[in-house]
Amino acid sequence: MSLTAHIPSHRKPRRSASKLAVRAGVAGGVLSTLAMAGTASATPSAEPVHETTLEMPVLDLDLAAEVSSSVTKAAENTRAAAVDGELNALEETARTGAAAEAKQLKADAQQKADAEAEAKAKAEADRKAEAERASRSTERTSIQSNSGSSSSSAPKGNSSAGSSQGKGTVTAPATGSAAAIVNFARAQVGKAYVMGGTGPSSFDCSGLVQAAYRQAGISLPRMSQAQSSAGTSVSLSALQPGDILYWGSKGSAYHVAVYVGGGKFVGAQNPSTGIVERSLSYDRPTGAVRVL
Repeated sequence: MSLTAHIPSHRKPRRSASKLAVRAGVAGGVLSTLAMAGTASATPSAEPVHETTLEMPVLDLDLAAEVSSSVTKAAENTRAAAVDGELNALEETARTGAAAEAKQLKADAQQKADAEAEAKAKAEADRKAEAERASRSTERTSIQSNSGSSSSSAPKGNSSAGSSQGKGTVTAPATGSAAAIVNFARAQVGKAYVMGGTGPSSFDCSGLVQAAYRQAGISLPRMSQAQSSAGTSVSLSALQPGDILYWGSKGSAYHVAVYVGGGKFVGAQNPSTGIVERSLSYDRPTGAVRVL
């Protein structure tokens, strides 16, 4: 290589003066703009700003106590509502039970009143019958004393005066169904009279008649009123064994018994006498009906 040959330089080429001047101007303009903006922001406002402090009211509340009180009150209200509901249910149950008890007591009282009325009617009938028997006994004594001398002069062959047991008396023995009724009724003599009794150890008047007729396969009503309307009415002068005797009006009789023949009847009279066999003259019945 020649000593005078051109050797390339490794340094960067220098910028031209014109380019440097342009860049310097741009940088200066930017800095000037920034300086002006800073100055404008630092300039105080024409009107001063006055700061106002608002004082808020201070609430002196115990929130925990208020919440606890509300919860307690709500719980008490709930308990009160539950108690009211339970009390209402208990009151309704009590009213229902009281109504049922009152109804039962009323029915029992009515039944007791009916039994007492029937017993009173029977007692009155017994009293009247006893007075009538006493009157008839006095009357018979007077008649016997007046006719004692004439009876000795009657013909011995005349049986019509001494063998008769009373007007309408039937002496023929019972047979068939009538015998079953009569035999059963007589077998109960001596047993107790109990109101409402239907056997086997005690009876009332209609219970005895009903049980006696059951032996013949005949079903009678339970009460004396209905029994006095059963069958066909017959005269007391034409009675037959097994006929039903009644005291009082037909259809509303207060006492019944069974005619057993021979001028006698078997009946459950009252608690003091029980079931007895008596003659018709002991307590004259009002009427009779025949069911057989």
